Amino acid sequence: MSLRTAAGLAALAGYIAVIFAANWAVQRFGPVPVGFGLRAPAAVYFVGLAFTLRDLVQNILGRWVSLAAIPAGALVSAAVSPALALASGLAFFSSELADFLVYTPLLRRGWIVALVPANLAGCVVDSLVFLTVAFGSLSLLAGQVVGKAWMTGLAVLVLAPLRRWYVLTPQRNSGLPAGAAA
Repeated sequence: MSLRTAAGLAALAGYIAVIFAANWAVQRFGPVPVGFGLRAPAAVYFVGLAFTLRDLVQNILGRWVSLAAIPAGALVSAAVSPALALASGLAFFSSELADFLVYTPLLRRGWIVALVPANLAGCVVDSLVFLTVAFGSLSLLAGQVVGKAWMTGLAVLVLAPLRRWYVLTPQRNSGLPAGAAA
């Protein structure tokens, strides 16, 4: 197995685990502060990270694998709460479609150029769907967007130095370190 495939599988496992962790956090902690006097369901800190992991999965393993991870995450989340698992699954699926419309076409222009608008679009779509289905209210929408933005920013800062080997655009089919490709 190549280093690239192993990294993709690790991102996939992380993505599924983060979906579970997000639902667990909502169930365990409820709304939490996210700054600026705003509150959001505790899942917000995990979902911001999930968007970046989703993009890694899409880059390395492909679109269909990133889509397949959503029902897998929802299935394991059903152990926490079937209602939250449904809301989460629908929200992640909706944000994944938004990601396909924004991230995938923009990736040719560069990772950051694609990641920032895609995560913003995914953040808003995910928040609208999740809050509506899970709580029947959009009262925590501003907090959701702010909290996800914090976590997306953190994930970008951590992953940016490594992007040369995991973000393979159509124009560059090998950005792996020498000897890393299988």
